[in-house]
Amino acid sequence: MTTVYWVRHGPTHEKTFVGHRDVPADLSDTAQITRLSATLPKRAVVVSSDLQRSVDTASALQDGRDRLPHHAGLREFDFGDWDGIGFAEVAERWPDLSRAYWEKPGDVAPPNGESWNAAAARVHDAIQAIVADNPHRDIIAVAHFGAILSQVQIAGGITPYQALAHKIDNFSVTEIQMKPTAGVARINHLA
Repeated sequence: MTTVYWVRHGPTHEKTFVGHRDVPADLSDTAQITRLSATLPKRAVVVSSDLQRSVDTASALQDGRDRLPHHAGLREFDFGDWDGIGFAEVAERWPDLSRAYWEKPGDVAPPNGESWNAAAARVHDAIQAIVADNPHRDIIAVAHFGAILSQVQIAGGITPYQALAHKIDNFSVTEIQMKPTAGVARINHLA
């Protein structure tokens, strides 16, 4: 059996869309990081997206575990022209598109950005390759809100809209069994 323990990176304190823009995580809550690390399997391998907030969170959680190279396929959704803009301003400047993006996620994409379906496929392909390259190993994948929810959607056999109903907190664990069959064991577990 192979399980992926998806961990959302530490908080960024940003109040805007943050996709591929590289911003740091606040890792000052060392007690929470220690509790989180203690709940994760010691023999699992650690991988992260290549964005600083995930890389640094993965380093804080490594705790003697084997580390795989960072993987761009695990990045957050590419919000294109929305990256760095507040939610209210996006809704004001692109009212129909922003509404459709949240109410009908799938093929709707921000200008110069990535749709839910495109991002979900990218993340899924990346984690499938990581699992294939590390047979019989559990994986701790440090990634992002959207990346994690997209895999909940795929493993749970639900729609993107249904997946968006789930909360994914910073430093939370979402456990997805990959082999022998896909399934969601828990979502947004906090240590």
